[in-house]
Order: sequence, then structure tokens, then C-alpha cells
Amino acid sequence: MLNIPYIKTRLSRSSNLVMSLFAAIMAFLTYSSMYAFRKPFAAATFEGQDYFGFDIKVWLILAQTIGYMASKFYGVKMISELRSEKRAILILTLIGISWLGLLGFAILPAPLNIFCFLVNGFPLGLIWGLVFHYLEGRRFTEIMGSILAVSFVFSSGIVKTIGKYLMDQWHISEYWMPFLTGALFVPLLLISVTLLNQIPPPDKEDIQLRSIRTPMSRPECITFFKSFKPGIIILVLVYVALTALRDIRDNFAVEIWGDLQIVVNPELLTKTEIPITLFLLVMMSLLVLVKNNQKALFFYQWIIVLGLLLTVISTILLQYGYISPFQWVVLSGTGIYMGYIPFNCLLFDRLIAAFRSAGNVGFLMYLADSFGYLGSAGIVIIKQFGILENMSWYNFYANIILFFLSIGIVMMLYAHFYFKMKLKKMSL
Repeated sequence: MLNIPYIKTRLSRSSNLVMSLFAAIMAFLTYSSMYAFRKPFAAATFEGQDYFGFDIKVWLILAQTIGYMASKFYGVKMISELRSEKRAILILTLIGISWLGLLGFAILPAPLNIFCFLVNGFPLGLIWGLVFHYLEGRRFTEIMGSILAVSFVFSSGIVKTIGKYLMDQWHISEYWMPFLTGALFVPLLLISVTLLNQIPPPDKEDIQLRSIRTPMSRPECITFFKSFKPGIIILVLVYVALTALRDIRDNFAVEIWGDLQIVVNPELLTKTEIPITLFLLVMMSLLVLVKNNQKALFFYQWIIVLGLLLTVISTILLQYGYISPFQWVVLSGTGIYMGYIPFNCLLFDRLIAAFRSAGNVGFLMYLADSFGYLGSAGIVIIKQFGILENMSWYNFYANIILFFLSIGIVMMLYAHFYFKMKLKKMSL
């Protein structure tokens, strides 16, 4: 299904670099298209539409995040056991179900339509693992993974820009805007998924450099987790903080800008993301030059530490008036994504390769993601249903950065020491 023999043959005969770039572009387009079904609603404010004492936008974010989180817990098993058959059909089916959720949101009356965002969120949480499954365990995984990873920086801005444009220029209602934004991306989604499905499997050199990637049974997952338990727990905790911050930045960008007295136009939502995208793409792609998996593993850990430092320092500089709000959005966003993107398979891909472990990235990624989105939902609930309800989104976001990421820096240094000692013992 969705096979094009001519393209498959051409790709199998082309150089590995050419094939990898082709795969990376198709993965980027696929995941960017998925974002058109996930994030456009964040461009709307739904002002004056409160239910049970809270803004409908908060309810929508919670509903989608809970659905997304549930799929991550489900994905720990599903993605770790994933085989290559019917991946493309599964991607299209899941996004199609999510799109129906957006249609329900447009048609059903509020607050009943809030539950449609549970339907929207659950299928989309599985897409990352399905797409990265095409890319992992290859000599150019860094390049492909980096291009795929920056898609959610760039595409989040793009789809919100398109959504705001539809509302401002075409006068589309806030309820229909998410569904129609998704509709605009359906042709691109169909093309990119079909072409991604033509990618040949890893060759012998890929397997030699990065270790073979196999489906993992439940006992194998448990054994792997126990082998690296302290390190994995620390990494997951840091990732929880980064996921929560990234989601607040993504979902409440309009509100945070408003708190800083900045008028939000459609172009601004993309303008802040372009420099972040370009910087991260170059930096992460350069790690393909590091052939030694152990060195690359530690490089990623230091990148995460530097990202956390950049976010904390830029926030302090803004509070003391040394940088502008725009500069802070770019610098803090760069820092958060410097920490967040390596966790999205690149760090875990090198971890598996460094220890020559059998298995796949899907298990580790979805284990981290499930708790990441649990933490993200928990933090939004604390903000809206606790004593912090009246705190502005900017102040809430800035305080979380200063508190959690400062702790995260210490935790990452511990993780670095742990894995270094683990590799040292292995070499004895």
C-alpha cells in the first residue's frame, strides 16, 4: 500500500546522503502537516467564552493535552513493538481521526465540543514515533532527526500564522478555523507520507555504526529500563520540565505577548521562530560529524545544559531590562528547544548506539513523552485551578523557567556523570 516502485528503486540506488536528505524533507513535511491539525487553535483567544469559571481555551488545551498524554502512555507499548508494515496508512488514518475531532469542535455546541479535543489529541500523539521509525538507526540520523525535530518549532509558528490570517482576513470563526487550517494541509500530507513510505530500510553500514533496531517486547523494555534506571529517571524529569515550558510557550504565546504589552500580528508568530529553527537545524545537524556514539551522547547532554542556562539567563536579563521582549522570546525559545529537541529521539538514538543495546528509540521516547505531557497537563491545572489562577501567563512562565530549569541544570550534570561511569564500567 502506498508503494511507488520507481521511486523506491531510485532511492535504493542513490547515495546514502541523498536518500537521507530526501527522507528528512518528507519527514519534515509530514510532521509539519500534522501540526496543522494540532496547533492552529492556539492562535485564537476565545475571549469572553468561559465555562465553569474558566476560559474555554484552557479547557481545550487540557483536553488535547490529556488525549496526547494518554496516547504517549499507549505508545510506550505500541511504538516499541512497531513493525514497518502499514506505517503510512496508520499515519494517515490517525491524522484523519484527529481532523474529524476538529470538525466535531466546529459543529457541536460549547461546552460539549471541548471533548472533541480529546479525540483530536490522542491520535496525534502517536505520529512522532511513526515518522521517526523511518529515520532511526542510520548513519545520517542526526541530519534527518534534526530536520524533523525543528519542524515543530517552525510549523507551530506557521500554522498559527495561517490560523490567525484566516480569522483576521477571511473572517473565519474561531471554531471553524482549526478544521479549515487542517484542510489546507491535506494535499501536502498525502504527498509527503506517500513519498516518505518509499524510503529503504537501514543498510549494513547503518547497522554497523548505530546498532540494529528491533521491536521490543514488554520484558525487554523492563530489562532495558532497569539497566539504566537512575539515568533514565533523571532524563525524564528534566524532559517533563522542558515539555511543560514548551507547551506553555506554544499554547499561550498570544497571552504572553499581551502581558508584555506587545501587539500580536500573524507574522510575529512566525518571525520569532525562524531564527530558532535555523540555529537549531545547523547545530544539531553538525553532530552527524561525530562518529563516536559515546562522544555524541555527551555532546547532547552538554547542549541540553547550555540550553537550560540560556533560558534562565535570558529571563533574568529581561526582568532587569537588559534585553527586549522580542529578544527574550527568541533567546528563551532557543534555549528551551536546545534542551527539548535532543530528547526527541536524537539523544536516545545515541544512547542505544553508545551501549550497543538491542531495541529501538520508540520505547524511550514515549516513556519520556508520556510523563512529559502528564507534567504539562499538571502544571496547567495548577495554574488554572490553584492559588496561581490570577497570575499572568508571562509571570507564571518566567517563574517556572527560573525554578525548574535551575534544578534541571544540576540534574543534567548528574546524568552526565552517571552515564560516564556506566560506560567506564562497561569498558573494563
